[in-house]
Order: sequence, then C-alpha cells, then structure tokens
Amino acid sequence: MALTDLTNLSALPSFSYQALILVSVLALKAIVSHFVSHEPLRAFQFYCRQLSNKVNNNKNSQQQQIIAGLVAILVTLLPLAIILWLFSDFVAVDFLWQGLLLYFAIGSMRLKAVNKGIAQALVAKQNYNAKQLLNNLVLRDTSQLSVVGLSKTAIEMQLLRTLQQGYAVAFIFLVAGPLVAFCYRLLLEMHYSWNPKLKTFTHFGFYPAQLVYLCQWLPVRLFSVLLLFLNSGRNFLLSWRLSKVYFFQLNNHFALSLFALVLEVKLGGVAMYQQEKLRRISFNDLAKQPQATDIIYANKQIKQVVWLSLTVIITIAMTLVFIK
Repeated sequence: MALTDLTNLSALPSFSYQALILVSVLALKAIVSHFVSHEPLRAFQFYCRQLSNKVNNNKNSQQQQIIAGLVAILVTLLPLAIILWLFSDFVAVDFLWQGLLLYFAIGSMRLKAVNKGIAQALVAKQNYNAKQLLNNLVLRDTSQLSVVGLSKTAIEMQLLRTLQQGYAVAFIFLVAGPLVAFCYRLLLEMHYSWNPKLKTFTHFGFYPAQLVYLCQWLPVRLFSVLLLFLNSGRNFLLSWRLSKVYFFQLNNHFALSLFALVLEVKLGGVAMYQQEKLRRISFNDLAKQPQATDIIYANKQIKQVVWLSLTVIITIAMTLVFIK
C-alpha cells in the first residue's frame, strides 16, 4: 500500500482498520480514566437491578427462574442490538461510531492503580482502606477478610476483570465487530447483576453466566497460553500438566490455575457472599498464601501479556497494510 493512501481509513484492510480503532480507544480511555473515574454503564446496571426485582421470583420453580433469566436477556439485548444496528446506517463517520461503541464496551483502565493502592494500604497495615478500595470491584464480602484474603481477592479481581472487560471485549471487537462487543459487555453486566453465586440468582442468573463464559472461552485461553509462553522457563510442562484439566471447561479455572502457578501462590478457595460461605475450587494448594507483594507481581504479569497481545495485533495490522 502506498504511504499516500494511509490517510484514507476506508482503504485500510479490515483487520488494520479495527486494530487502529482499538488502539485509539484504549489510549483515549486510559487518558480519560487517569483524570476522571467514570462508569459509562451505570444506568444499565440500575436497569438490571430493577428488571430482576420485577421478574425474578424466588417462589417460582427452578425451571421457571431459569427461563425468566433467559427471557430477561432476550427482551433486553435483542431490541438494543436491532436499534443500534439500524442506527449505524445513519452515522456518517463510521470510525467514530465504532470507537464510541468500543469505548462503552471496554471496562475500567484503573485496575492497576487500584491494586497498587490496595498493596500500599496493606503494607502500611491500613486494612480498612484496602477493603474500601476493593469493595466496589468484587461481589464477595470483604469486611472480614485478612491481609491474605485481601491480597488473594485483589489478584483474582484484576485477572478476571482484565479478562472479562478488556481482553474478551477487544478479541470480540476484532473478530465480530463493535456491535457484538458492545452486546457482550451488556451481557456481562447482566451476569454481574445476576451472579449465580448469590442465592437470589442461583437459577435466574444461569443463562447470563453460561453465555458470558461461552463468549470468553477462546480469549481467556489465548491470554492463558501467552501467559504460559512468557513464563516458559519456569516449570512450563508442570504448569501445563496441572492446568490442562480445566482447558475445555466453560469457566475461568484454566486462567486462574495458570496464574496461581506463575505467581507461586494459592488462589481460589472459600469466599463469603451475602454472609453465606461458598466453597470454590482451590488452585496451587501446596503454594504459599498471597501477600501484598504478590499483588504487584500479578500486576506485572498481566501487563506483560496485554502488551505482548497489543504488539502482535499492531504487527499484524501493519503487515497487512504494507502487503496490500
């Protein structure tokens, strides 16, 4: 492709065009988030809470609650998707429209800063401040957590939110486009609001959870394989052998298992949700319990995978431009 054509965005290969939007939106959101803490989907979160109050009746049978959850997804996502799809035909600047949808779909860019603040608070023995920073980012109860519990929760929170709100969104955007990525993010917000880990939503939240896990399956495995590649000199085969049992499961256990092995700490285990103890699977049971310093190391590992992924995307995009 001639250099004179690079200013014509419509002349770019499809993947390069999508990659340019992705990098631009990530840079913009990082800058905005540095100065202003904001949540663009707060109104949709409120809608989800109000909808569940109307249609989720715990007196109904399990099957009725499961069906109600599926219907809630359909009556919410289908009209929005159709309206946005029709509206896109009237948008003159496609780049800005796609960028806007992606901006809303991408999650918080402040997770690293928040976890750094949590680590600093724990080192300074200010556990209350650490709990306050963590409380709005996790579903589980944080009031009774120790330093170990707070460290473990902070590490798991950053990994899962990075995968769910960042990595999966970017992957879906590049593969299926901005509308699908935006609809996935709305589905994720439904899952957050109706999480089956809460007794109230054990059945109502079944389909949102399964659909979210299905959408995340491939990008989560891609992230995990890159994580394993970056740490290939540290018990590569052992890490793979211990984690491969989770590879085909429809959950995030594969990523959590590999992350625990890479960090050489124990993750998972018992957690409290609305004063009820939930026994979750444990990962790397024989390792030490995580501490505040492990939060910083987890930050570094996640950052490395993200930057490697962006480097690969940009390299492919530039290659496609110049061979066209």
